[in-house]
Amino acid sequence: MFNKGISMIHNNNKKITGSYWCSKKALLLCLILLVFSYSVKAQEPNVVDRIVAVVNDDIITLMELKEVINPYEKKIMSLGYSPEKQRKMVFKVRAETLNQMIDMKLTEQEIKQLDIVIDENEIDSAIERVKEANFFTDEDLRKVLASEGSSIEEYKEKLRQQMLKSKLVNYKIKSKIVITKNDIKKYYDSNKEQYEGKSKYHLRNIFKQVPDQASKQEKDSVFEKMEKALESLRQGGSFGDVAGTFSELHNASKGGDLGVISIDVFSPQLQKEIAGMKEGEFTSILDTDQGFQIFFVEMIIKEKGKSFEDASLEIEEKLYNEIVDKKFQEWLEGLREGAHIKIIQ
Repeated sequence: MFNKGISMIHNNNKKITGSYWCSKKALLLCLILLVFSYSVKAQEPNVVDRIVAVVNDDIITLMELKEVINPYEKKIMSLGYSPEKQRKMVFKVRAETLNQMIDMKLTEQEIKQLDIVIDENEIDSAIERVKEANFFTDEDLRKVLASEGSSIEEYKEKLRQQMLKSKLVNYKIKSKIVITKNDIKKYYDSNKEQYEGKSKYHLRNIFKQVPDQASKQEKDSVFEKMEKALESLRQGGSFGDVAGTFSELHNASKGGDLGVISIDVFSPQLQKEIAGMKEGEFTSILDTDQGFQIFFVEMIIKEKGKSFEDASLEIEEKLYNEIVDKKFQEWLEGLREGAHIKIIQ
């Protein structure tokens, strides 16, 4: 989309490339900043602003960029990297941030051209919803903002910008997205493992620690003790009683009871061992990072999964958000292609 200023210097919708130029509005701003730079330089040589990017009729200044990236630069400098790595990281953050600021300028220009506005009542309503959700009084909210170095006025302006962008996305993108039942069903069928009920296991264990830097002889000695525990289990001994006799963990007095656990918390090695077991079964002796262990599955609790009907709204929202993000990026790329953007190093 071309605005009035751009159409004056574009020929047949082809972007002019080559030497740097400014539209009338941007040229005026360039001159003002140029005069400002010379005047400031004469007084304070270390505080000089300049233009770092032109976006159609608007500009982005070095001071605006620095205001955004300063916290990130300070963080990078505090990490103890070499000067060369610091320089590269700062350069990367600067480039990424400048591109984000260009996208923001393009978005703001579209909002202005479409005459999208947010009135004070909408902002006040949004603030009331935030206060209700967090059980804040007006004073509470102001205190929280102050602790973050912000004010209610700045917070209102941030809300305004967020709401303007949301209205723009609704107008340009969301209103044109349709998620069909077939789309939802296709996703459900392709990702059934996400909606199947997960199993949780009531586990017990027998544990013996292997000392750090243990010799082979010491490790073999610990293993022999675990073999005696395993033999007791094979002869029909109660796992709880055997755990109480042999295990070194604090839960030994409770028969090695670990409670109900999702095996997702275990290492891949243990997940593989336990996932294929049935109730009442115990493992062989497992050499784990913590030490030698034997696990016993006392009970398997199967959680109820989500049917297609139960999962439909969740899937629709997921697909919707994914498409919105994708379409918004495509829309921004289209704006960039049709805009005059000049980055000044």
